[in-house]
Amino acid sequence: MDEAWPQEMEGIRRLRIDEISPNPYQPRRQRDADGLAQLSESVREHGILQPLVVRVHDSGYQLIAGERRLLAAQQAGLREVPVVVRECGDREMLELALVENLQRQDINCIESAWAYSRLIQEFGITQEEVATRLGRSRPSVANTLRLLSLPQRVQESLLAGKISEGLGRALLALDDADVIIALCERIEREGLSVRRVEAMTRPRPEPQPVSRETVAAGRGLDANGRLLQDRLRQALGTKVTIRARGESGAIEIEYYSEEDLDRISAHILREERSDDSLVGGTA
Repeated sequence: MDEAWPQEMEGIRRLRIDEISPNPYQPRRQRDADGLAQLSESVREHGILQPLVVRVHDSGYQLIAGERRLLAAQQAGLREVPVVVRECGDREMLELALVENLQRQDINCIESAWAYSRLIQEFGITQEEVATRLGRSRPSVANTLRLLSLPQRVQESLLAGKISEGLGRALLALDDADVIIALCERIEREGLSVRRVEAMTRPRPEPQPVSRETVAAGRGLDANGRLLQDRLRQALGTKVTIRARGESGAIEIEYYSEEDLDRISAHILREERSDDSLVGGTA
């Protein structure tokens, strides 16, 4: 069933659907066609159980809240719908439309960001005021607004639900638009997790000064050993030191977080599995 509206409203009346114009501040751009069809069937069978909210506008009325109910009524072939008429300014219309969708958790993060930005730019209110009016935390509003700094290609992916809001926030750690778009496309292809993307976008630690011990270890390597050491560093994306002691020695691999350790381990174990499959194939 469609979204609820406060029951204490009085003065319900009926209006022809053609008397009601859309809400110009409706933040939702994406519509669930299947959900709307189901609602239309319910309206056809039971009618509109919760009145729409409208305001007087020009020579008719303008919708404040209840867009899905109005569309469902149109699809169901109704000519009239129950409404409550209330006085409402432009800013309150946008706020009510936002609250209605947020309460139903039926609004996309990019749609929310557009609406927050419109409240701030058109009506001159602060992020703190947006958060208070909409029952959101200040950091939540700020983080959602930051998604608008992502490249348009990535915003479209968020709007279409191809990547999640968490993934969008992880991409904000990058500065290069081309790199962000490329990683977004990889997320879509490979289904990368938020944790994986956060590890990939986390700034690398600054290189540490090379110790005398490391220099000494490097001096013990021949040209092939130094080349192998460099190749290991490139392959693993971290500092690798080969310590040669005659015919034996040790390989030291550094990591800087649990995620970094997981990444390095996965890389090594993947190579190990690849070798095992080759051995199995020749058996």
